[in-house]
Amino acid sequence: MTGPDKHTPFPLNGYNNLCFLKNIITNPNIIVGDYTYYDDFEDVYNFEKNVKYHFDFIGDKLIIGKFCQIASGATFIMNGGNHLTESFSAFPFAIFGNGWEKAMDGKNYPTKGDTHIGNDVWIGHNATIMPGVTIGDGAIIATNATVTKNVAPYTIVAGNPAKPVKTRFSEDAINILLQIQWWNWEVPKITEHLEVITSADVNKLKELL
Repeated sequence: MTGPDKHTPFPLNGYNNLCFLKNIITNPNIIVGDYTYYDDFEDVYNFEKNVKYHFDFIGDKLIIGKFCQIASGATFIMNGGNHLTESFSAFPFAIFGNGWEKAMDGKNYPTKGDTHIGNDVWIGHNATIMPGVTIGDGAIIATNATVTKNVAPYTIVAGNPAKPVKTRFSEDAINILLQIQWWNWEVPKITEHLEVITSADVNKLKELL
């Protein structure tokens, strides 16, 4: 009834292309919840390489909830990739110094804040998440989608830019799921109610309230 060990990097025997992600992260500005996994075709340590333009001096965070499922090639663009867009030139003169450093006097590169991924979110192969986006609990991000705006809980989005395709469940079921927050239960309770969690039976779900 204890479930898999959340502290093990590689929970599948003999298969090191899937990891419980929090156990391999080294960047303190990437925060990952328990049991969230990342599956990579080549090497799970590619994950941090796929968090792009994530510079310490900016300080923005990538925050990922519990029980997320992240496919190979998923990419997160952070605020370090932003350029000035309201000036005549978007070229980042200041980073090259040698007399150009004053180009940013009185100016700041645009930032959209931290990127938040909820709990039980499925991010498909080669999906791209842009800076400052919030993805709600239970959302599904389709393969090759580019997410430029917030995604509501339990919503499927696809395309470039990603747009809602449909919600996964009825409004009633979504409200119950957001209320019970099963991902915050103790593991024995999750194990006890796996039949309901892995079903789509709203009546059984209501019994968990």
